[in-house]
Amino acid sequence: MGKTYRRLTEDEVLQLKSQSCLADDWGNVSVAEGFNCEYVHHTRFSGEVKLGVFESEFTLPGGIKKHSGLRHVTLHNVSVGDNCCIENIQNYIANYEIGSDTFIENVDIILVDGLSTFGNGVEVAVLNETGGREVLMNDKLSAHQAYILALYRHRPELINRMKSIADYYSNKHASAVGSIGNHVMILNTGSIKNVRIGDYCHICGTCRLSNGSVNSNVTAPVHIGHGVICDDFIISSGSKVDDGTMLTRCFVGQSCKLGHNYSASDSLFFSNCQGENGEACAIFAGPFTVTHHKSTLLIAGMFSFMNAGSGSNQSNHMYKLGPVSYTHLRAHET
Repeated sequence: MGKTYRRLTEDEVLQLKSQSCLADDWGNVSVAEGFNCEYVHHTRFSGEVKLGVFESEFTLPGGIKKHSGLRHVTLHNVSVGDNCCIENIQNYIANYEIGSDTFIENVDIILVDGLSTFGNGVEVAVLNETGGREVLMNDKLSAHQAYILALYRHRPELINRMKSIADYYSNKHASAVGSIGNHVMILNTGSIKNVRIGDYCHICGTCRLSNGSVNSNVTAPVHIGHGVICDDFIISSGSKVDDGTMLTRCFVGQSCKLGHNYSASDSLFFSNCQGENGEACAIFAGPFTVTHHKSTLLIAGMFSFMNAGSGSNQSNHMYKLGPVSYTHLRAHET
């Protein structure tokens, strides 16, 4: 980052102590030039901690203003950028680099535990729930790559080479330190563990995020809303995951929308997909796959440019027909 840090002065340490701050070792707390102790209260420091300046205010809905600073938080091996507001963290924040102008309030815990690939390299058992056509998730995954990995198993050398490239990418981006970008807002959220969060992401009322990447940016921010639970996931730019959605081992492509208690496991959703109310398991949802009815069940199928109507059961569970391994639906066939 190129920022210059310095140790706290004795007067600053005394002032922080008077403001109910604690540190395992004050010598491990570094601050940027221009740092002001006035906005740090009831904070505990452990490990290596770096703090930026606190000079700006946040204007919240309803017109209330909060000055940047630290209040009622425990930081362990954390770097905090300039003009962040972090308050009311019930447990602690550990092993994270936090960007500038980020607002974090009323969160249970945010941590990285050990070396993490943040969802990269997770195997997604698409098209066959019992395995055999796994696709390795990564930040750069495209529908074309996933199609080859899932359906070209008669080309083992090609598959092995593509897997080795995916493994290289995952290992290259593995880290014991997570990142939260600039201008991120995290409010009223439960547990965030081993998750990398991009710039301008908005996380509000989320229950749990574990082992994943949220690839948000300034031009296409990501929104993760109330009641969402995501384990082993990657969410691409411009997507919205809201209203009790539950994802396990899922890749969400750009500009997707998942909500209204949608449930999915071992599935891939590529650009501009929408899922609401229903259930998906081991599906390959190509671009513009849409399903928003409670009675819709999609299992072990491949879809693209499709709107699954109410009561659709496109799966290998259609017992009248016997087991069906894969269901391929395309727009011109429906």
